[in-house]
Amino acid sequence: METVRRATHAGSWYTNNASRLEEELDGWLRAAGLTKSADVRGVIAPHAGYSYSGRSAAFAFGNIDPTNISRVFLLGPSHHYYTPKCALTRATTYSTPIGDLPVDQEVIEELKATGKFEMMDLRVDEAEHSMEMHLPYLAKVFKGYEVKVVPILVGALSSESEAMYGHLLAKYIDDPKNFFSVSSDFCHWGSRFSYTYYDKKHGPIYKSIEALDRMGMEIIETGDADSFKRYLQQYENTICGRHPISVFLHMLKNSSTKIKIGFLHYEQSSQCKSSRDSSVSYASAAAKLDN
Repeated sequence: METVRRATHAGSWYTNNASRLEEELDGWLRAAGLTKSADVRGVIAPHAGYSYSGRSAAFAFGNIDPTNISRVFLLGPSHHYYTPKCALTRATTYSTPIGDLPVDQEVIEELKATGKFEMMDLRVDEAEHSMEMHLPYLAKVFKGYEVKVVPILVGALSSESEAMYGHLLAKYIDDPKNFFSVSSDFCHWGSRFSYTYYDKKHGPIYKSIEALDRMGMEIIETGDADSFKRYLQQYENTICGRHPISVFLHMLKNSSTKIKIGFLHYEQSSQCKSSRDSSVSYASAAAKLDN
């Protein structure tokens, strides 16, 4: 029986007008000016409304060469629903205004059989935006190609669970037909986010935020999940996709394919200059074969 996960954020977080959406995505991908590479096996990309982070996300999705990829694993944080586990979708299709993406039922069943995942209600699935914001870009990049998606909602995992899921999912990295789309924004700064870390040695607040984010990005690039955990404990940076990123780092560590993450773009929604201001940071990275 078919169960469609509707594009619930279309018309608010991004346009639900198909031709306008295609046009916007085209424009951002062109502006990023990236060369597609078959060596790129995954991305880390933001998930804010497209007016905020659509441009930044193109620096991740513009790297994808769709030719040999037949499956995309989505790892997105849970913003509204608490679970200490990872959860799998019950949907059979993920809908976007520019084309639907079928869910790979076979892999979902395989993961379900491990007994380590819970199944999320369609209501939870449709309320969450972290994976949905990647879908139009994926539908665009894979247009004309047969591709299936494996959406995994990543809950509030302990370090042990991050390592366990990383171990369990690592084998999928060794199949070059698989691609990984990891969803995360970076620092959420300001009193409305209850986070106002400021190191004055960097000058204005927005420079302090950038230095903090770049420190985290450099640690992610080393591939060391333990260092990333220590960084988060020390600075408490509000990187909302820290659990999906950590799972991905553990996957890379446990796979026999050598893959290196490299960040290509960084921006902030606005420049914070006083304690009354707020901003969200967006960073885009490609995970590439390290030959």
